[in-house]
Amino acid sequence: DDVQERPARRPACVVRPVTTDEVVEIVNVCRDTQRPLIPFGLGSGVCGGIIGNPDSVLLDLSDMNQIRHIDEINLLASFDAGRNGGEAERDVQDFGLTIGHWPQSIDVSSVGGWIATRASGQFSTGHGNIEDIVYSIEAVLPDGSVINAGKAPRAAAGPDLRHLLLGSEGTLGVITGVTFSLRRLPESSINSAFFADSIEQGFEAQREIIQAGYTPVVMRQYDAAESARNFPEHHQEGTSVFFAIHEGPEAMANAEAEGIAQIASKHGLGDAPTEIVEGWLSHRNTVPTWSSFLEKGIILDTIEISAPWDAIYAIYEKVTASLQEVPGILAGTAHSSHVYRSGINLYFTFAARPEDKADMADIYNECWKRVLESTAFLGGGVAHHHGIGRVRKDYLHHDLGETGLNTLRAIKKMLDPHNIMNPGVLIPDA
Repeated sequence: DDVQERPARRPACVVRPVTTDEVVEIVNVCRDTQRPLIPFGLGSGVCGGIIGNPDSVLLDLSDMNQIRHIDEINLLASFDAGRNGGEAERDVQDFGLTIGHWPQSIDVSSVGGWIATRASGQFSTGHGNIEDIVYSIEAVLPDGSVINAGKAPRAAAGPDLRHLLLGSEGTLGVITGVTFSLRRLPESSINSAFFADSIEQGFEAQREIIQAGYTPVVMRQYDAAESARNFPEHHQEGTSVFFAIHEGPEAMANAEAEGIAQIASKHGLGDAPTEIVEGWLSHRNTVPTWSSFLEKGIILDTIEISAPWDAIYAIYEKVTASLQEVPGILAGTAHSSHVYRSGINLYFTFAARPEDKADMADIYNECWKRVLESTAFLGGGVAHHHGIGRVRKDYLHHDLGETGLNTLRAIKKMLDPHNIMNPGVLIPDA
């Protein structure tokens, strides 16, 4: 049972295929019996995309975990979809290569899950998001056919069908294999760190940095509250911590670090100790267990959005102010971690302790509503890299519009007319 003593939702059964052919057989049985089928990677999703019910079959891909091929000439690596992300990265590092995708969940997520949720990693500012790293995708469609989307470095062969599967969250088929385009491990890595007087000041520095053509693999900035919480030993009271990591040939990494330091100084940022970056690198994937908070009656979550540069500070101000109005709120803070020429993401964290545990779900949903509605109202996108799942599906219209939603519904109905693939996820009325 959960913290509100509601019974756990269990599937009718769990199946663990080892090959794509076995997935085809499972999909065919579920289609013929119209039994809901829920693809399950390693279960690290955070938006309610893999919740079972007594009628459903849970397709556990954890036994589909083999290396298929590592190609040192073309810098490609192919894996079964259930391969653990951290293991896949270590597999290619043995060859002096890297996938370059570093989600916080890397050691508890699957490479297929990265595709299904359209994920982003901590090094995305330099390496791109998962859609920039994936080379090809193998999947079993609801009719039991196998599609291989992507076969060349770039193509003008009609619409890119990989993008039907990227972010599909198990609703259009079962991802069974993935090939990534790799990079060589960098020759050198240099860290830079600064203090900004405000998060707005740091945003302006980041905008000039990225628009000037610099692409550090990591650029992150924390508001004053998160700076104090995450870097207590080095934080200056009231300031916003901003740091970057520069990788590549030594001369290039040094030149980038110097150029960014000049822009930071121009915007009035002060130097900060690089131990801040070293500490983040050491602990960046450490996450406290939610159960320890829930047992104390505290609810908390993170919500990632993105927006154009001219909207992001207004969104930050509106969201953090709105969260403070929620009954029992303890914190409403933010940091940025993925930077683009046209905008940036924000990663909001909220925590609240309702007076009555019976109100926990309502307060949780209210926090989500305030973040997403405020973001959409001011022109931002409601999902940056965690996906939609169940938690966010009623807000999807803000990004896609009604015509976009109807297009998605039409694709779903054509590929999955019986709605067996992960029903209740992604599409608002599915």
